[in-house]
Amino acid sequence: MNIHHITYSPQQKTVYLHFWGCSLSCRACICRKEIYDYHLKETKEAIFQPNKVAELAPETFLAINQVQEVLRSLEVQQVIFMGQEPTIDPELLELAKELHREFSSYNILLTNGFNLLPVKDFDEIVLSIKAYTDSLHRDYTGRSNQEALDNFISLYKSGVKLRAESIFIPEYIEYEEIENIARFIAQVDKSIPYRIDAYLPVADNPWRRPTSDEMKAAVTAARRFLNNVSCLTGNEELKYKVIRIV
Repeated sequence: MNIHHITYSPQQKTVYLHFWGCSLSCRACICRKEIYDYHLKETKEAIFQPNKVAELAPETFLAINQVQEVLRSLEVQQVIFMGQEPTIDPELLELAKELHREFSSYNILLTNGFNLLPVKDFDEIVLSIKAYTDSLHRDYTGRSNQEALDNFISLYKSGVKLRAESIFIPEYIEYEEIENIARFIAQVDKSIPYRIDAYLPVADNPWRRPTSDEMKAAVTAARRFLNNVSCLTGNEELKYKVIRIV
């Protein structure tokens, strides 16, 4: 499999499976700064260092039976499939099915939405909408967004629980574009939860980190169209301890 890293929140009984490899080349990808879970004690401060550059790509990956064996040592209620892009892993569906069967886990998939998969063994899907304007999406990711937007609609029609996320980047992906994204989501269902994350400076990008006031303004802009909008400014304290398993 493409899983190189596993973390765990004992209080939440939540497992985080970190996948490697992606179908996009996002200019602000946090993996360019840190390839391990940035909620860990040893990494959570590093992601705020302007010149921090990630290690090379991981060299060691886990087989599906190894992942299952690791999880058997934990009390598992929820599993989050995350990292770069889980859906490009050909064994993803088999793993989700096996975890459902063995642990009755609540499976959450974080995805960019470009690879539409059967959703039977995912209880919730969080789709990251990088941009609504196609030219901006191409500039940011290197790829048109039409397929992902179509898949967002298809996922909603499938009946799976669906959420959306975006990154707010000052003078790049900001208020007007956040409104464009929110308007698109509202055309599907204005009750779909939408979270806006603050950009953290990555690599040699020219953008700065947004202020708390700017994030509040972005939320206000999105709320013109959607009922459930929240944000992460990057200053939040961790509610639950996260530990490294692999």
